[in-house]
Amino acid sequence: MKHFLAILPALAIGLVTPAGAQTPTAEIKTQYLATYEVLLGPAQMVGKRLVVPVTGGTLQGPKVKGEFVQPSGDWLIPMPDGTLRLDARESIKADDGEILFLELGGVVVTNKELLDRFSKGEVLTPKDEYFITAGTIATTSKKYDWLNHVQLIGKMISVQSTKARFDLFTVE
Repeated sequence: MKHFLAILPALAIGLVTPAGAQTPTAEIKTQYLATYEVLLGPAQMVGKRLVVPVTGGTLQGPKVKGEFVQPSGDWLIPMPDGTLRLDARESIKADDGEILFLELGGVVVTNKELLDRFSKGEVLTPKDEYFITAGTIATTSKKYDWLNHVQLIGKMISVQSTKARFDLFTVE
């Protein structure tokens, strides 16, 4: 008890971490890569997956720009609680002709009301639902080889039945 009373002032101002408390040992930083907007075709259920064709769109960033080309699409797996698991595979033709392949997995926390609004074409934002992605870009391009070596994190800006916008970041 005497030892505890001796460190109580330090605990109160955060100078000492109580035994068993977890603190991170690594730091994660992100750097903006690009904003992309994908154009979405009509979704359809195929077995237990919701398949959404990506019919076009753009990728715009300071180091990379391009357009979404075929083959590209999103596959969503509904979970029992209504959450959706995303498996997205998108082809991008950079403005210099190089081809990039974007793969994203993600989590969409939604509910029936939001899905109804989405079906009616309403715009949903991060205030409405949690929609975060993680992924990679693969390419054989020497110019964009650096993209083969980074992890991506994406956050939805807006989504509706015909298009979706995301910001993409590299993780350092």
